[in-house]
Amino acid sequence: MADKYPRRDPKRPPTHPGATLREDVLPAIGKTKREVASLLGISRQTLYDILNEKQPVTPEMAVRIGKLCGNGPTLWLNLQSSYDLWHAIRRVDTSKIPTLAAAASA
Repeated sequence: MADKYPRRDPKRPPTHPGATLREDVLPAIGKTKREVASLLGISRQTLYDILNEKQPVTPEMAVRIGKLCGNGPTLWLNLQSSYDLWHAIRRVDTSKIPTLAAAASA
């Protein structure tokens, strides 16, 4: 049975949520970045840092963006989590950390 969704190339990082905002959301809602920052209650610089992938989407920011877009915070947190985890797996050396098995119960 074929997969319902195509698999992403594991060598390519997940999309940063700022890129999704920049490329998909902002053009669709037809508001300027200044207006969006004001509606979110944040500075333009904070919005620009997220859009330029220099700042992560925090849980608090996910709540704001999710409310503005009407899709809730979970999507935005999941996007950020996937992005962060992909990078962490490649950055953290686990070669000297053993994998332990659970102790057998009596």
